[in-house]
Amino acid sequence: MAKALFLKLKEALISVLPVTAIVLIISFTPLVNLSATETAAFAVSAVFLVLGIGLFNLGADLAMTPMGEHVGSGLTKSKKLIVLISVCFLMGVLITIAEPDLSVLASQVQAVMNSTVLIITVGAGVGIFLVIAVLKIVFRLNLSLLLMFFYMLLFALCAILIECGKGNFLPLSFDSGGVTTGPITVPFIMALGVGIATTIGGRNANENSFGLIALCSIGPMIAVMALSMTSQGEITYELADYSVETALADIWHIIGEHTLDVLKALGLIVAFFLILQFTVLKLPKKKLAQIGIGIAYTFVGLIIFLVAVVVGFMPIGFKLGQQIAQFNEVLLVVFGFILGMVVVLAEPAVHVLNKQVEQITGGGVKKIEMLLALSAAVGISIGLSLIRMIFKFSLLYYLIPGYMISLGLSFFVPKIYTAIAFDSGGVASGPLTSSFILPLAIGACAALSGGTETILTDAFGVVAMVAMTPLITIQALGFKAVTSAKVRHKITMKRILSADDEQIIYFK
Repeated sequence: MAKALFLKLKEALISVLPVTAIVLIISFTPLVNLSATETAAFAVSAVFLVLGIGLFNLGADLAMTPMGEHVGSGLTKSKKLIVLISVCFLMGVLITIAEPDLSVLASQVQAVMNSTVLIITVGAGVGIFLVIAVLKIVFRLNLSLLLMFFYMLLFALCAILIECGKGNFLPLSFDSGGVTTGPITVPFIMALGVGIATTIGGRNANENSFGLIALCSIGPMIAVMALSMTSQGEITYELADYSVETALADIWHIIGEHTLDVLKALGLIVAFFLILQFTVLKLPKKKLAQIGIGIAYTFVGLIIFLVAVVVGFMPIGFKLGQQIAQFNEVLLVVFGFILGMVVVLAEPAVHVLNKQVEQITGGGVKKIEMLLALSAAVGISIGLSLIRMIFKFSLLYYLIPGYMISLGLSFFVPKIYTAIAFDSGGVASGPLTSSFILPLAIGACAALSGGTETILTDAFGVVAMVAMTPLITIQALGFKAVTSAKVRHKITMKRILSADDEQIIYFK
């Protein structure tokens, strides 16, 4: 266990070091004026960030991934479809309601929307789309066609919102798709898909296991757009206090708040697992002990990670954006691009995704390829977001052609790349993106506009961009698979069933 933890901490250090080095180096230039307290807080937070990511990734390996796989396979072996979809719906709703980032989203719009209604509606949206994702696996539905249909529906709702004069809600609606696929839910839901697909078997079982995160990211966007149509008046935004001194003074409250949030989210998953353990799974005590240790690592690691982000990274992100924007707009875009390329390396769930992809595809999609594609995608997305903020044009000028390209590519590349790409979009837009890059954009927008009136329309939307661009870059990797017979051979399934076996109706 000690050796495994050391390796995870080493991986986390390599991930966090680039973004930490960039920020510390730039803090000693005329571009940014950070106080000694701010610099020290950021450096210490970076150390804790390494510890948090290392513990979380070890916990994901020991608990979250095995739990998801066992739950998926256990429910599927019951051969009762109604049980499978009912449990998945409840799981999607409850886990989403407990997701910490969703509470932050709801607090931003409580002036024009009832926050409780918003949270429940978004939870229902995730639950419904998790059921759709599970049905895709069971009946081997075409993911590309499903994505095409639901994104067409999404853009139809965009047109209606604009026609109703509520276009200001669009960036927030698209950002909601990223914040609800958090670090706790991503490894569990991905493993759930693997467990279901592996148990059902059939040709292309590996490819069939992906796509749950992709579909679950659509539900919140549709839910927020639907609620936006019922809202009264314009959405308001109050600039938060991004002071390091304030965060340090409130450190114990921050720790307690995030401990409670993680406890709720993780507790719901554990509760579901224990119910299934006593009714369906009946795993040996040794396996349960390993999962218990993994849960403890996940719990402690995620709390450390979230507190470090809030105390050290969020305030510094805001100040960097504010001061660099005042210095030079072109430099702001360049800095955003560089920062985006390295910040995705520190997202905990990204490493979980990359490892699962490499394992499931038998090395056909390599971890380094995924990291490079995600790194380039996030860098481009943040650079483009800052350009949009400077020139103040609609987010849809990016999203509509971006998703059209993404959906178009899905018909020309191996389907497994499409599934991985759309899953990676939700994973890349994790807590570090929303708690470091978004404050950077908010700080830059506040500096350039001189107020908060345009923040929701201009600064928000960066999370949506981070979720979109990987769809293009990772599918671009698919062209390599099209021309390489060797790669295409590697991504075939490990278990091949006969054509007659595929016709068996698995559920009754």
